[in-house]
Amino acid sequence: MADGKTCVYTSVIRGSDDSGDGSSENPFKSVIVALRAINGDDNITIFVDNTDDSEDVYREISSSQRKKQSKLYQSEARKNKAREVKEADDALKHAEMIEQAKKVVISEDSTLTPAISVKIRQCEDYRERRVKVYGWVHNLRRQGKNLMFIVLRDGTGFLQALLANELCQTLEAVVLSQEATVLLFGTLRPVPQGQHAPGGHELVVDFWELVGNAPSGGVESVVTQKSDVDHQLKQKHLVIRWEDHSRTLKLRSAITQCFRQHFFDNDYVEITPPTLVKTQCEGGSTLFSFDYFGEKAYLTQSSQLYLETVLPAVGDCFCMAQSYRAEKAKTRRHLSEFTHVEAECPFITFDELLERLELLVCDVSERVLRSKFAPLLLDANPHFAVPKRPFKRMRYTEALDWLRAHDIKNEETGDYYQFGEDIPEKPERKMTDTINEPIFLCKFPSEIKSFYMLRSDEDPRLTDSVDLLMPNVGEIIGASMREYRLDALMDGYRREGIDPSPYYWYTDQRKFGTSKSGGYGLGLERFLTWMLNKPHIRDVVLYPRFRERIEP
Repeated sequence: MADGKTCVYTSVIRGSDDSGDGSSENPFKSVIVALRAINGDDNITIFVDNTDDSEDVYREISSSQRKKQSKLYQSEARKNKAREVKEADDALKHAEMIEQAKKVVISEDSTLTPAISVKIRQCEDYRERRVKVYGWVHNLRRQGKNLMFIVLRDGTGFLQALLANELCQTLEAVVLSQEATVLLFGTLRPVPQGQHAPGGHELVVDFWELVGNAPSGGVESVVTQKSDVDHQLKQKHLVIRWEDHSRTLKLRSAITQCFRQHFFDNDYVEITPPTLVKTQCEGGSTLFSFDYFGEKAYLTQSSQLYLETVLPAVGDCFCMAQSYRAEKAKTRRHLSEFTHVEAECPFITFDELLERLELLVCDVSERVLRSKFAPLLLDANPHFAVPKRPFKRMRYTEALDWLRAHDIKNEETGDYYQFGEDIPEKPERKMTDTINEPIFLCKFPSEIKSFYMLRSDEDPRLTDSVDLLMPNVGEIIGASMREYRLDALMDGYRREGIDPSPYYWYTDQRKFGTSKSGGYGLGLERFLTWMLNKPHIRDVVLYPRFRERIEP
């Protein structure tokens, strides 16, 4: 060994370039990092893993290996030195530019026509007129000292702006970065033939103000398209400025509006039910519980039971509210918090319920395609088309037969799926994607469905229930006829081990003029995932909530 010598240790087996200190107990991993630590000093011995049969853990690096690694270190050092020199030179030039820019002061020409404040979406109506526009610098390109191009974004569209001469030489212009907020004054001119710009025009700027600057590099100084998913989710407040995410937010708003228009045009009444509740609706395993002034309470899993209570008061009704599921699985279609589009309808049959579901999906799709947001939808999903009616009907038992015919087995048991077993997401998705059309999967066994679902007259083992399955997503709607018979409802409570006491208000619906009714719940995010053809449900949510994700 090297007693009395100044030395540093490396080990491919035990070392770490991040936490190592070069000692024999805590070696570096690579020789190049060791050379950096000793500044390439040839007088310091480097030790590496001993690969012979002796008891020594380390051996001195061979002269050829050290020579090779030293050349790499010296090349790296030269590049670093050149970069430092360039950075120092650039910093000096930038400082000189800053000092020069401080001397340039611009002001608005009072002889010009007063500017009209407009949104970017309005600009076409104001061509050849002087306007002022607020927005964020979406893109910035400098061309020498006397020309600067800005693509401005204000949420309603994009606008190309041209700044020339002293407008590009102020201190604000020199330090301007992407995502800065600016106020631009100028005249809107159609772009010359053969050239392209958003909207077919550009703003020739005659004066501007910096409202709020941004770090150099803008959003990409923090997060980029190549960043890992977790980092993008953590920085989602910045990511939503990207065009694809901004488009998704606008489409979500438009599609939500189309759902409401569908309901209002079909004489539904909107209800705003509570989301802090004492009861469960979809099983206790996915309940979020909390202390409500000394009482145990939950975040709602569904507003269905509350909607049923208003049927005698208003008839057909709907709500669009948040629902919560303590889902432990992290799949591409599950969230802990989602927007639930729910509706309840009295005096209908199961077949009429299916017809209403078809109408809902197709009518909302048609409304979006007729709206001003249709180009955004077709940008996101160029192949989107309204589904053809009627949707395919498939019974639960027929789905079991399909899985058997395609040799798809239960991964837990290794056997084919049997009557009474729930069909998990993976085989359900395989079946839906293979058939490649909307499927009404109907008549589920009562033991895998909730207490409130109506037993089928044709077979008491089954329920009058349905899931709507869509290609690339799977289930987007769950629906059923509701159990309207008091004795059967009480049996349902007992079957699922539910204390009926907190449900007194729901049970009373079967005492005070019961009636056959049906309803459904549609996950807005799943609908959006299908319509926009997104690979993951988190892509259509502002700030998605799922296990291990509670920020921002």
